[in-house]
Amino acid sequence: MSDSAETSPEVMLQFYRMLYPFKSIFTWLNQEHTPKDLFTNREFAFTLQGDVYLRYNCFSNAEELKKQVCALNPTRFEIGPMYSSRPSERKLARSVKSGKLFTPLKRELVFDIDMTDYDGVRTCCTSAGICKRCWAFIANAVRVLDSALRTQFGYHHLLWVYSGRRGIHLWVSDDEAMGLTDELRRAVVGALTVIEGGKEMAKKVNVRGIGTKSHPGDLPPSLWHARDEGKNMWHPLLDDQECFLSEDGWRTLLKLVPDKKIVETLEKRWEKQPGIKSSKKWDELDAEVKGTSARNLAALDDIILQYTYPRLDAEVSKHRNHLLKAPFCVHPKTGRVCVPVDPNHVENFDPNTVPTVMQLLQELDKAGEGANWEHTSLKPYVDMLDRHVMGILDDVRRRERAKAVLQHDLNW
Repeated sequence: MSDSAETSPEVMLQFYRMLYPFKSIFTWLNQEHTPKDLFTNREFAFTLQGDVYLRYNCFSNAEELKKQVCALNPTRFEIGPMYSSRPSERKLARSVKSGKLFTPLKRELVFDIDMTDYDGVRTCCTSAGICKRCWAFIANAVRVLDSALRTQFGYHHLLWVYSGRRGIHLWVSDDEAMGLTDELRRAVVGALTVIEGGKEMAKKVNVRGIGTKSHPGDLPPSLWHARDEGKNMWHPLLDDQECFLSEDGWRTLLKLVPDKKIVETLEKRWEKQPGIKSSKKWDELDAEVKGTSARNLAALDDIILQYTYPRLDAEVSKHRNHLLKAPFCVHPKTGRVCVPVDPNHVENFDPNTVPTVMQLLQELDKAGEGANWEHTSLKPYVDMLDRHVMGILDDVRRRERAKAVLQHDLNW
């Protein structure tokens, strides 16, 4: 079946009417069962057939959102921030007479990791392609970023969502994250960014402290976990991707080695034996480096980071008013649903087995009259979101109780 048939207007309307979990999405965004500004002042943007784009939509509850989505039947919709006023009334809010401002106040801290940013290091697929093999890069990115945000920043409510095609999104819903200004979001992204530089720049990892001629400077403790995760996957990755099998591949590797003598030795050897596997080349480089300077040893860790560290689309994370595709939307090119991903089992996730909208509708039809998403393979993913939401609601209740106790003590 063609992509257009998989996501035709008729198919999408059935999906929105019978399968899309509007109530779960509402509670996740609203962080409470009763509607409040966190939802009612939230921007929704719709992409319609023919690439018509409608911004600054807002809704009072889940039912209103569902009604409008079914009326417009968008190919997808995106979620933005909570504004100081309802987005549909922004012109009035901006007027001189009102004395008000229309500005974003709260928004999840979001991240976007796209497989195309790994095209320089993966060999199994290119461009929009993705498979279980190159998903290993995404899986490692999830492990590293999830750990960093929890241990270094103290966040707890992280929702990972498959993009439907070749990447993954992250939504951080902690109260502290929701209130970050653009300046603070840029600071968080800056602290998490390691891979920098375009195609023309060979060495893209420059994160060490001040060093000397013989000592390269220390790797920041914040990157020790990322380095260790990279080492754990390194040889299996080399065996699978063969990053250094081609001449371009191993010459790129040698550009990252600071010792010219080692580079010359390996260059001569590998030119004579072009068929040496990537793991063997790495072991030979490792053997040459042992017993030499600390700078050479550090270069090996930096190389592992360059090939395995998360490649973030920084611009997505820096601004509160950035729009990001809603979970459970359908990707128009693949027909696959943008489902949550469990970070504790991310290595077992296979993007090619994610349910498509047509598959779900067939399951729904088979289940019979009165069936909904609970009777389809979408259920475990909606359940995952609901469990995530329960954690957020528990946290909100704890904060409210703490405020009440504090207020009581102040009044006393």
